[in-house]
Amino acid sequence: MAAASSSRPSRQINIVLRNADQDTTAGYASAADPSGSLKSLPQSGPWAEWHKELDRLVGLDDIKELVYEIYALLQIMQYRSEASLQAQAHVYHMIFKGNPGTGKTTVARLLAKLFQSMGLLAKGHLVEVERADLVGEYIGHTAQKTRDLVKKALGGVLFVDEAYSLARGGEKDFGKEAIDTLVKAMEDYKNQFVLILAGYTLEIDSFLMTNPGLPSRFPIQMTFPDYSVDQLIQIAEGMAKDREYTLLPQTIYKFRQLLVQEKSEAICDFSNARFVRNVLERAIRYQAVRLLSQHPGSSPGRQELMALRPEDVRGLQH
Repeated sequence: MAAASSSRPSRQINIVLRNADQDTTAGYASAADPSGSLKSLPQSGPWAEWHKELDRLVGLDDIKELVYEIYALLQIMQYRSEASLQAQAHVYHMIFKGNPGTGKTTVARLLAKLFQSMGLLAKGHLVEVERADLVGEYIGHTAQKTRDLVKKALGGVLFVDEAYSLARGGEKDFGKEAIDTLVKAMEDYKNQFVLILAGYTLEIDSFLMTNPGLPSRFPIQMTFPDYSVDQLIQIAEGMAKDREYTLLPQTIYKFRQLLVQEKSEAICDFSNARFVRNVLERAIRYQAVRLLSQHPGSSPGRQELMALRPEDVRGLQH
């Protein structure tokens, strides 16, 4: 992630991504403190349950550490309040940057539940919207639509995907009205909801530069890196297991070849886990057609019903 500019507030949290070759699926029971040493994470209490939820996600080590920082801050603020010390409310509005399929919506949903369980938000639900949900067709319509969605999100998280699209139409576009309405709602409903703006990294950065007052309103910025091929294979195996399918070794090899090709051809907009899901679901359809042709009028065996073979795995363009 690029270093924060000097104009951004010092309280902004920035993530330094690890080397992509580093193992990102092990060791979630520890996190680095500012001195560089490792500290043990709580193995009991509220965090233990959240750790299990996060541990289900492949990779995202830096995101997981930042989620723990947020939990730790909320917990310590509770302790300070109980000790009659100042426990000022912090701002938790966030920016999520990254390609599609990198876990942004999933993490937003987990954060909503975490904030609810820690007493920050009353309901802990997630309201996911995009430009079409916020922008109206005539003057005043946009502000009303946006206010209605903010009210729907009170007590939870309002997640605006592809938020930069609100600024694409220029000064006369109603998208600017949506931005202004969201900014006003952040003041009017302070601490009653969390606003997360999400989208591609470069587009989000450009979007923030169009309004000098925006970056300071989002002190937490998370960058979601693309998954490595190994991580995507792990995701594919997890998705298949959840559906009670198995990937044979030669099927995994075919899947890996397809991923390498897709990542090299779609450098800027690779859809990561979304691509894996689409390929897997297409493979399941091809397997169904193959099994019906191989076993006309009879049921295949259990293992055959579960096994996805190399010939079932094909690219989405074929």
